[in-house]
Amino acid sequence: MTPTFAELGVAAEICDGLRTHGITNTFAIQELTLPLALRGRDLIGQARTGMGKTLAFGVPLLDRVFDDADIAEMDGTPRALVVVPTRELAVQVAEDFEVAARFLPVRVTTIYGGTPYEAQVAQLRSGADVIVGTPGRLLDLHRQGYLRLDQVAIVVLDEADEMLDMGFLPDIEKIFDAVHSGADGDNQTIQTLLFSATMPAPIAALARTFMNKPVHIHADDPGTASTHASTKKITFQSHRMDKLPVIQKVLSSPGRGRTIIFTRTKRSAAELSDDLRSAGIKAGAVHGNLNQQQRSKALEAFRRGTVNVLVATDVAARGIDVDDVTHVINYQVPDDPMSFVHRIGRTGRAGRTGIAVTLVGYDELGKWRAINDELGFDLPEPPQWFSSSPELAHSLGLAEDERAPTR
Repeated sequence: MTPTFAELGVAAEICDGLRTHGITNTFAIQELTLPLALRGRDLIGQARTGMGKTLAFGVPLLDRVFDDADIAEMDGTPRALVVVPTRELAVQVAEDFEVAARFLPVRVTTIYGGTPYEAQVAQLRSGADVIVGTPGRLLDLHRQGYLRLDQVAIVVLDEADEMLDMGFLPDIEKIFDAVHSGADGDNQTIQTLLFSATMPAPIAALARTFMNKPVHIHADDPGTASTHASTKKITFQSHRMDKLPVIQKVLSSPGRGRTIIFTRTKRSAAELSDDLRSAGIKAGAVHGNLNQQQRSKALEAFRRGTVNVLVATDVAARGIDVDDVTHVINYQVPDDPMSFVHRIGRTGRAGRTGIAVTLVGYDELGKWRAINDELGFDLPEPPQWFSSSPELAHSLGLAEDERAPTR
């Protein structure tokens, strides 16, 4: 069994907050990260989705902001900054922070686009000790003079490779410049924690520029598989006209709980969610054609279990952090291997079992072969199955006449 947070020297108030949610023992990434981060060391952490990285950086951040002699006492000016790629992830990270900070006098504020400025400006004016936000809105509020970064002592970049893919690198560099320019005047040391599933060259260059002798931490051995070992993969070729009946069959499989269905385009996500609802299946959707309020409402319904099927595009799904997803369905093959890893990393988390079903379109075989080779799955050529195929029913643990999905 891994050590408890208390055994690793975490403040009692934080341990008490975590305990109210049944969290006492650390995951591997937390066990490796906490002793170093609590001492103020710079870290680069690599761990698959669902390995507990939010608390790996959140707990030491809160601990140091709350009670570290090297960080100025809280006065309502931000002492820590967490930069994430999407508003959904910002909300999720802040919620996790609130759990750990339940018994701390630390104020956590989220800053992201797609919502009016006034409420966020009001929060900053009333005092914020920890900021969690997306690059564009953070930089915008800083330029307008509402967000002070000169007293920030800890910076976290979460899902740095995703932010690179989304074109945020220039904004991140400007944020770092602003933080470090404030620190230079006070001879203040900035602790930087960078978390990224992969380490592309621009992210490595960013680390060399702004980090001080960072310790590189892997939650698993370098040879560990890129996806959770507890996830069963079911992959087959599916005709586009038969994909809806196939999905209905997957949704009727025994033990099926929360399920995320990934599409490659916003249009596909909208059409599929409409088709599922027309078939009587309660399904939510998150994609770029929905406004922030609609996306937040769908995510909240999924977290609460009001709906247990969520249709999402890759970009919109970043920030969905729900541990008990039993099934992931790839309605379309993603464009690259890392998107596949991020998709199916939503299930089989924290030691739970999961099922990842990939429907390979007849025109997507090339993409699937590239993913299969790049990730070293060594899976055979996907067979051609239909919704009526006994092989599909068998792989899902269904009797051949079981077709009606859970509604």
